[in-house]
Amino acid sequence: MGLVYSQPACRSAYAGDVQGLFAVLSEDPSQLNAPDGHSGDTPLIAACRRGNLRAVQYLLDNGADVRASNKKRRTALHYVSRRTFSLLDYLMIAVLMPVLLLGYFILGSSQKQRQTVALMQVVLSSDVDVNAIDYKGNTALHYVCQRKSQRLVPLLLQEEASVHVRNEDGETPLDIATRLKFNNIVNMLKKAA
Repeated sequence: MGLVYSQPACRSAYAGDVQGLFAVLSEDPSQLNAPDGHSGDTPLIAACRRGNLRAVQYLLDNGADVRASNKKRRTALHYVSRRTFSLLDYLMIAVLMPVLLLGYFILGSSQKQRQTVALMQVVLSSDVDVNAIDYKGNTALHYVCQRKSQRLVPLLLQEEASVHVRNEDGETPLDIATRLKFNNIVNMLKKAA
């Protein structure tokens, strides 16, 4: 199960339905950046939450506002940075036979990582604010450090993501990586500082 959106463009974006997006936006172009009434998510944020690369690319190609934020002050970049295994992924793992478990982790996680890297590259190629903070004071770099996303840290650092922003807990991305003992990320962040 996933989120339920009242806004049609958000529903299509979350589902990855590019044809549905085209139909909704052809009928009413103002829906491109219209926030959903409940969450405040725009169609771009909805697509990023679900990791729908084609929908994200379509929305960006049509001028979606990559700097828009929802009610939690999170942007599309925050949701790309927060991508991880879903509850459904974990349930699938739990019911798989032990022999298939290792294969799922190896193949499933590497495919998901590649998809997230591609999604991050698409979002970063737009006019995104890499240092936007959410309601907890976290930037995208905070989230990728929390999730040990070694492939995403360099992408954010290339776009000049700040390693000095402190969240509401007083932690910088470097503090988080140090606390969690993610030594490769600590080294990357120290070089960028």
